[in-house]
Amino acid sequence: MIGEYLRVTAAELGRAIQNPDWALDFVEEVQDAEEETNPAPAEARHFSTYKTWDMLRFLLARAEFPVNVIHGEEPFAEDEDWGYGPPRYLRPERVRLAGKALRSTSYTRLVTGVDPAELTSAEVYPLGWGEPGALEWGRHWYDGLTQFFEAAAEANDAVIVWLD
Repeated sequence: MIGEYLRVTAAELGRAIQNPDWALDFVEEVQDAEEETNPAPAEARHFSTYKTWDMLRFLLARAEFPVNVIHGEEPFAEDEDWGYGPPRYLRPERVRLAGKALRSTSYTRLVTGVDPAELTSAEVYPLGWGEPGALEWGRHWYDGLTQFFEAAAEANDAVIVWLD
């Protein structure tokens, strides 16, 4: 299971909501194009948190993060399955709040005081939290997510979110 994100303009979001089949085709088109160029998170339209999505969900919930950046907040295409359920999205104002909150919440702050056994006990995917340095595994992905959301916020984009 992999956390996936796509930055979209207001017009693209409107089209995606009206035509989920177009949205999935558009996602695949952007993913294919960026797979070749491998842009940095701040320049990318597509971003993945890889398998850290559930770890980040756990850490952000523990920190009472104000935006659900892991699952999105508003449903669309509820009858569609983009891997592990339907996609959701965040409106531009929620993306701006998320970008600001991600920037002001350091990864070090998120993991301070966390015992890896808590993640194991909570059955946080993908498990293996007893390994040395397990909590550091998510730092790179969190930093990328922060850059991605900041860039989306600056462009006034919405973000489509799904698990694949």
